[in-house]
Amino acid sequence: METLSLFSDDIVDTPRTEGIKYAGSKLNLILHILRLAKRVDAKTVLDGFSGTTRVSQAFAKSGYRVFCNDISVWSRIFGTCYLLNDRRRESYQGLIDHLNSLPPIDGWFTQNYGGWRNAGCAVQADGLKRPWQIHNTRKLDAIRAEIERLALSTVERAVALTSLILALDKVDSTLGHFVSYLKDWSPRSSGDLVLKVPNVFVREEQHQVSQRDIFDLVADTPVDLAYFDPPYGSNNEKMPPSRVRYASYYHLWTTVCLYDNPGLFGKARRREDTSDKVAASVFEEFRKSDNGRFLAVEAIERLMGSTRARWIILSYSSGGRATADELNRVLTASGKVLDVIEVDYRKNVMSGMKWTNEWVRDATEPNREFLFLMEKR
Repeated sequence: METLSLFSDDIVDTPRTEGIKYAGSKLNLILHILRLAKRVDAKTVLDGFSGTTRVSQAFAKSGYRVFCNDISVWSRIFGTCYLLNDRRRESYQGLIDHLNSLPPIDGWFTQNYGGWRNAGCAVQADGLKRPWQIHNTRKLDAIRAEIERLALSTVERAVALTSLILALDKVDSTLGHFVSYLKDWSPRSSGDLVLKVPNVFVREEQHQVSQRDIFDLVADTPVDLAYFDPPYGSNNEKMPPSRVRYASYYHLWTTVCLYDNPGLFGKARRREDTSDKVAASVFEEFRKSDNGRFLAVEAIERLMGSTRARWIILSYSSGGRATADELNRVLTASGKVLDVIEVDYRKNVMSGMKWTNEWVRDATEPNREFLFLMEKR
């Protein structure tokens, strides 16, 4: 457990969390999120875009009652595994040992995503690359079929699927997502797929896990504090919208959870239901409305206004669609900004809202992450 004091009277403990490689991971922000949450008298927290659920896990371990939500099925599985568990970790060892003992089989995952080693090259005879070597997809096929066959409870099933995804994440040959795969096998892809019991903990509060559209959720979910980390549409005007679509980035985790053998398309063999026309998120939207404002910015404004919480923490990147001035107008229209943390430099930049003058718009500079704590009117 890490401890950091940003100010002399502000010490925050950061619980350990667990997750997969994720483009939107907030692992390095958790400490700062908890620090802001500590400033207000919140007991219940909504994590509206929970992703790998690291932030939800941290809130739960810090004593809050958590409402964990994301539109991704695999995020709901993670949330069920970590937040709804009421058994000790060792009670799942027998299940995991059984899954590890299964003999490999050739199945749908091997057919579509398993590749032969081919002297170090991941390009197969059909000219396509694969995210896993075939010895691991054969284990995947066996384990996933067995999870489906076993009469598992909701939490047991979530623990098994979470364990499987965590294990697959350790032996893939990708850059951390599934819209393209490496030409040469990564060193980790030669390892063996071995499941381990996730680092579950016995819940102390009646947490809730959902898979709902965020606008439907915030309208009928009264909480003390809401944490929002919406996906960001790039501020690069030349970047096509397909470059940032979380549904497409992690389509394989969806298929592992649903086990539905979907129709596939493209060189990465994505699910047909993750095409840009089907799976677009308004928060990733690159276009402008008729009034000249980015649709993504208008979505943030609508979200802030609809939320039934006294306090909101918003995470946003300088690489997102909203300029600092636009974001400032959105925030102040909904309430009062209490604090701003610029995470890269670990400093409070609230004074005079000077962050509006420091917003990075130069594409040659790295994005900077900001956390805004506000109180709604």
